[in-house]
Amino acid sequence: MATPEFERGGPVNFLIDLPVRALFGLVSLLPYRTSLTFAGWITTRLLAPVFGINKRIRSNLHHIWPNISDAEMTRLCNEVSDNSARLLVESFITGTFVKHARRARFGGGGKTILLNALEAQQPVILVSGHFGNYQAIRVLLGDLGHKTAAIYRPMNNAYTNTRYIKNMNKIATPNHPRGLKGTKNLLQHLRKGGAIALLNDQAAGEGSILTFMGKPALTMTSAAEFALKYNALLFPYYGTRLPNGVDFEIEVEPPIVASDPATMTQDLNDSLEARVRDHPGQWFWMHRRWKGL
Repeated sequence: MATPEFERGGPVNFLIDLPVRALFGLVSLLPYRTSLTFAGWITTRLLAPVFGINKRIRSNLHHIWPNISDAEMTRLCNEVSDNSARLLVESFITGTFVKHARRARFGGGGKTILLNALEAQQPVILVSGHFGNYQAIRVLLGDLGHKTAAIYRPMNNAYTNTRYIKNMNKIATPNHPRGLKGTKNLLQHLRKGGAIALLNDQAAGEGSILTFMGKPALTMTSAAEFALKYNALLFPYYGTRLPNGVDFEIEVEPPIVASDPATMTQDLNDSLEARVRDHPGQWFWMHRRWKGL
């Protein structure tokens, strides 16, 4: 269950959860590909414009590419909203998602190094961003007998959060809520020679000022610090959504060279930046990534 810091129940939250439950109930009745397409359509056409998501996406895109054309801006807004909607559906309607994740293309220059390290029970840290679907690799590794632990931010609504946790556990385990206890459990898994998966692309007030997409960006260096402290290999990885919208290519890059936390974290930023420049519609441009600077 979620920590009290986030989880809120009661009649008001029960009523707030009802339309969410109804929407996912409706989507679950549709064929899988249709459900993802429908979720992308309703988000792109209705939710993103009404709730100001497009405004935030446009602001971030203009921050990075001030000369972007209106046509390109609109296209990327639609792609970002579509991918985020698909990811949300994949997080709540997990059965078919897991089947697609299991048949994902699996490669990259770090794949063999990663699998050898896991077999040898060497601690491994996998780092990605809110890009494509970052959960698919946990399905693949789980099928190979390697549990990948992860941290999640509990949802504010207790009723929505209960379903969220249940479905996350269907994708992969173990999952730990954000906070001191969750981090302690995550690191215990790492110290025992396990793998953990982290996302490192949100602004963090306590982070270091590094660069991302050519702009200053506050970035947590904890993944690199953990790698140095526990002698863990630090791998950038990505789950890129394929053009059919339902399948993925999982790529693990060679491990980051051990040096110091800031240098290693900048290498992680540079790796993700290259992916975002190649597939800008698959990254969550709605994040306030460059806030505070």
